Amino acid sequence: QVQLVESGGGLVQPGGSLRLSCAASGSVVSINAMGWYRQAPGKQRELVATITRDGRMNYADSVKGRFTISRDNAKNTVYLQMNSLKPEDTAVYYCNAAISVFPGRWNYYWGQGTQVTVSS
Repeated sequence: QVQLVESGGGLVQPGGSLRLSCAASGSVVSINAMGWYRQAPGKQRELVATITRDGRMNYADSVKGRFTISRDNAKNTVYLQMNSLKPEDTAVYYCNAAISVFPGRWNYYWGQGTQVTVSS
C-alpha cells in the first residue's frame, strides 16, 4: 500500500508565498517522476510542474518564474515553492508520483489534495 500525503496549503494574500510538501510512504521500492497538478472549481485538473528523479523540471507557462518544484529522494518527498501568488492560483493542489512497489512495475498515485486560496 502506498500513500501520498500533502501538506502546506492554506489562505494567503495576493503576492504571498506558500510551500507545499508531498511525502510518499508505504511499500515504496522506487519513485520516478513526481509532480503537482491543480484543479480550480468548474475547471479540469491541470499540470503545474513535474520533476524527474534526476532533477529535470517542467512547468506550466502560467507558473514559470513564480513556482519552483524540488524533491528529496532520500525522503521520498516533493515540494512546490509558490511565490508571487495570484488569485487565479486558487485551487486544490494534488501531488502525483510514478511509484514502483515491485521491481519493474510502475503505477501512478495521487495524493488527497490540499486547498490553496489566494485572496485579500
